[in-house]
Amino acid sequence: MKKLLLFAVVIAAMLAAACSNSKYKYETVKGDPLNTKIYTLDNGLKVYMSVNKETPRIQTYIAVNVGGKNDPAETTGLAHYFEHLMFKGTQQFGTSDFAAEKPMLDEIENLFEVYRKTTDEAERAAIYHRIDSISYEASKIAIPNEYDKLMSAIGANGTNAFTSQDMTVYVEDIPSNEIDNWARIQADRFKNPVIRGFHTELETIYEEKNMSLTQDSRKVWEAMDAALFPHHPYGTQTVLGTQEHLKNPSITNVKNYHKTYYVPNNMAVCVSGDFDPDEMVATIEKYFGDMQPNPNLPKLHFEPEQPITAPVVKEVYGLEAANVMLGWRLPGATDPSTDVANIVGSVLYNGQAGLIDLDLNQQQKVLSAYGYASSQPDYGTFLVAGRPKAGQSLDEVRDMLLSEVAKLRNGDFDESLIEATINNYKMQMMRSFEENESRAMLYVYSFINGADWADEVQQLDRMSKITKQDVVDWANKYLGPESYAIVYKREGKDPNEQKIAAPKITPIVTNRDSQSEFLTEIQNSKVEPIEPVFVDYKKDMSQFEAQKGVNVLYKKNETNDIFTLIYVFNTGTENDPALNLAFDYLSYLGTDKMSAEQIAAEMYAIACSFGLSAGTNQSWIEISGLSENMGKAMEIVEGLIAGAQPNEEILQNLKGDMIKSRADAKLNQSRCFGALQRYMIYGSDFIRRTTLTDPALQGLTSEQLLAKIGDLMGKQHEVLYYGPQDEAEVKAALAAHHKVAADLQPLEKKFSTLQPTDENKVMLAQYDAKQLYYMQYSNRGEKFDLAADPQITLYNEYFGGGMNTIVFQEMREARGLAYSAWANLAIPTNAKGDYYYMAFIATQNDKMQKAIEAFDEIINNMPESEKAFSIAKEALISRLRTERTVKDGVLWSYIRMRDLGLTEPRGKQIFEKAQQMTLADVKAAQEKWVKGRKYVYGILGDIQDLDLNYLKTLGPIQTVTQEEIFGY
Repeated sequence: MKKLLLFAVVIAAMLAAACSNSKYKYETVKGDPLNTKIYTLDNGLKVYMSVNKETPRIQTYIAVNVGGKNDPAETTGLAHYFEHLMFKGTQQFGTSDFAAEKPMLDEIENLFEVYRKTTDEAERAAIYHRIDSISYEASKIAIPNEYDKLMSAIGANGTNAFTSQDMTVYVEDIPSNEIDNWARIQADRFKNPVIRGFHTELETIYEEKNMSLTQDSRKVWEAMDAALFPHHPYGTQTVLGTQEHLKNPSITNVKNYHKTYYVPNNMAVCVSGDFDPDEMVATIEKYFGDMQPNPNLPKLHFEPEQPITAPVVKEVYGLEAANVMLGWRLPGATDPSTDVANIVGSVLYNGQAGLIDLDLNQQQKVLSAYGYASSQPDYGTFLVAGRPKAGQSLDEVRDMLLSEVAKLRNGDFDESLIEATINNYKMQMMRSFEENESRAMLYVYSFINGADWADEVQQLDRMSKITKQDVVDWANKYLGPESYAIVYKREGKDPNEQKIAAPKITPIVTNRDSQSEFLTEIQNSKVEPIEPVFVDYKKDMSQFEAQKGVNVLYKKNETNDIFTLIYVFNTGTENDPALNLAFDYLSYLGTDKMSAEQIAAEMYAIACSFGLSAGTNQSWIEISGLSENMGKAMEIVEGLIAGAQPNEEILQNLKGDMIKSRADAKLNQSRCFGALQRYMIYGSDFIRRTTLTDPALQGLTSEQLLAKIGDLMGKQHEVLYYGPQDEAEVKAALAAHHKVAADLQPLEKKFSTLQPTDENKVMLAQYDAKQLYYMQYSNRGEKFDLAADPQITLYNEYFGGGMNTIVFQEMREARGLAYSAWANLAIPTNAKGDYYYMAFIATQNDKMQKAIEAFDEIINNMPESEKAFSIAKEALISRLRTERTVKDGVLWSYIRMRDLGLTEPRGKQIFEKAQQMTLADVKAAQEKWVKGRKYVYGILGDIQDLDLNYLKTLGPIQTVTQEEIFGY
């Protein structure tokens, strides 16, 4: 989806050369708030840069202008699985002896070519057995995860990548003193990838594909694309590929794909953070400058789509709740009409005061509905979707959505909504400029879409000139009453669901103590150290009393004009399970002066928003937006809290919708697993205390619900302020607009109690899927131990913290058991809280025993590797050197440390102690805190497909119902 792009500070924008004191000629745009510098190497590689010195880190994205749409029709999924293979190393790293490894890799490649063309199943099995045998021998030379070790060694965070229809993007967040090492590693990786560990990585891709089979939303998206784009790869193939193609992969095709598309004239390096642009370009040129371009870069040719003259109807089936989506085809991202499309999307739906917001959601005509414009390089889409209320048909939802779209064509909306939309875009832009991730992603989208950066900078200025007539004309041109596709997502068994059967593989050798010379060189390279800067709660924030019982935590926003104001009350659903219903009810009500619709429209017009929510032991009222309008927003919100007018019809509708939403949640795999986790960790009594039964919900009255909110304003609470006003201004604003009782009643802060695990047992919950979700949980009642904190933190880093850890290596890389797996010893949230151990994996039902046994082995008999430990230690120390607690993060950090009884951040002590720690310390932590625990083994899956006899060897089996785990 295209991100909304840049707010032009100055109307005129032009390309200009960089300042004369630089030897590089940059493309820049006058008035660009990011001060972007764009440089193109002689080989065509583009570099987009924005300097932001708030923290000594740099967000990097290396974007390749190729995605699922470029896959050969006979080998779909190729772009995605090549993305996975880019983590396997090169001739320099990922191997201890490439010369010895290469003949085996060549033979594996040749065998896969034979395998994919063989149809006899017995012959295929024999060939795959040969592949597996040679792969095992090759793994004795390979060094799995060495790329991840390299990134850990330089202190990188967020190592990842993603593939979409249009792009493949590689992600790293690096310390600002590691630019040279980062560029050296990336250049080698992009120029010289070696395809190793292929068959075990395919297992991971199979798992990812199998996971997608239970994701109904993905099915809906794929069906919508197929309906809108029958002649374009957007619609004719998917990013994950077909099951048939995944069963018959080709390393030869993968290599040709890399040679064709992974070339500098098809790539961009997009960075934002703390660096000197000249030095960044010089370093990228040093390592990427000899990369050879492809003068014959293929262009995607496709037959232009014909206009849709009658609705194109699709149906998909799955276990999740029914819904409906409608889509219209739009031009590509750089078409001038895209500006209007973005405005139209927000006029229709913006989460506050759009047509769908006020006419459907606020009026409770559907369970939920939304809409927006989405743009991609070749085509865009305009989407609207909705979920039905109880007893409502999907066609009824469809008709209401079409009615709202018709209002756009007929001009049945207030022109002021366009101006309000522009104001909110400005605020969204300010928010996005705060984070390096969003700044750098703007460059990725600009590059992939083929947009001129000057046009991006001018976008908001152009949008501010859009009129109501422009919107009406656009809607009539693109959102015709018959020119849409519709996908009905119905409840039921998917007739097309077919799990990819996993071939038998031998776990590869992990070689934890092997290390390439390349990694050693990176570790020994000299960089100017960055000294850590830990937050000082006495200097970096302040506190004052607004009135007796109202303490304010204050942090000034030095970046922009956005404020956030939060009232925090020490009570939640464990005290009163009806609080969230009360908060939801309030959002539908008005006062004697303003209707609910008027409140929503006014808040949107002043670019502010508010929300009320209840957690287990705390509740929050949050107001945010443009600082100049804070007082007005407070008046509106507090006026609603004090003077909400009850409406029994709204309440009855809300109760019905809540019961329907609860029923829908029971159809969703992730929601069911979340409920099972809560039941395991907190117990049945906690579920009963925090959850309204359906009869209890139905029995609540308007008077009771509104009294609960009114009572809050008579309780002591804390106010968190982050914004541009000084302390005196904030104190004055609270005095003028924060309406609370003079004598506030105290609220003691409480924390939930975790369930102890005195004995092993198995807890099963039914969900009809080919893949299970598994978690093991243990709590021995051990309290927060400040002295042990550094050792426990380093244990987590070494064992289960990320892609370089023991868990990832064993469960995913070596054994191919899962797409996702992790384990750690969770730190208590408060001084009296408990440490608890958790391990998670999502895997196929037939891999359950292997997964549980593997976890048991590595958790209790932790593999020890000095080299792996050294990498983990370096990663932790480097991260602590360069992490900075800034903005409102200072306030939340203070609260977390206060709950633990600390006056300084945990990281300060961890940094000091970690310098001297050894693998023996990690082993001692594992022996004391992890080994020999009792567990509750929780599994969400198709129980009839599980090996119950094996599960009985773990402990007594308890099967829990949905009513038990959800509480209703």
